[in-house]
Amino acid sequence: MIIEPKVEEYLYGLLPPRNAVLAEMEAQARQRNIPIVGPAVGRFFSLLARIHGARRVFELGSAIGYSTIWWAEAVGPEGEVFYTDSSEANAQEAAGYFRRLGLEHRIQQRQQDALAALRETPGEFDIIFCDISKHEYPAALELGLPRLRAGGLFVADNVLWSGKVAAPDASADTQGILAFNRAIYADPGLLAAIVPLRDGLAICRKR
Repeated sequence: MIIEPKVEEYLYGLLPPRNAVLAEMEAQARQRNIPIVGPAVGRFFSLLARIHGARRVFELGSAIGYSTIWWAEAVGPEGEVFYTDSSEANAQEAAGYFRRLGLEHRIQQRQQDALAALRETPGEFDIIFCDISKHEYPAALELGLPRLRAGGLFVADNVLWSGKVAAPDASADTQGILAFNRAIYADPGLLAAIVPLRDGLAICRKR
């Protein structure tokens, strides 16, 4: 646990109820062991996007679209969010949730490898959110930073990696997270911070 369990329980207990679709997705995630960011992080994403005035968000890794919905609601009717997942089943399930919330027109779905989708999608982004395989985080940062506008945000999940950053193993995923965390603080073109919410979030502003 990153946060002491009773403190985490308190934080989640403060959250207002989610809409029926998000609540259903949270239940599905629990039942089927689907990795989602959860409501505390989703709410944080919504706050980031609204403060930042984001209108164009690219997600590297979207699964069933839980985080996509938080971004899409935050960018407004003129905004655009790019969903990426290589699984046809995930993409179809996500599309159903988007339609039920009336958000499908704000979301561009890319059923393919996330990094390949970013390479193939033109233009700059206000926010890039990274939640792909952890060994790919350094490559995602290298690819993503040039695609952010000045002042844009690179946001990454799982950067505390269930505490493994403090007692690292030799796995490719752990080493990828460690390299990513070192890189965001060493880059003079970024202002970076790690927030110990859930499994750790990195928020990096491009100077």
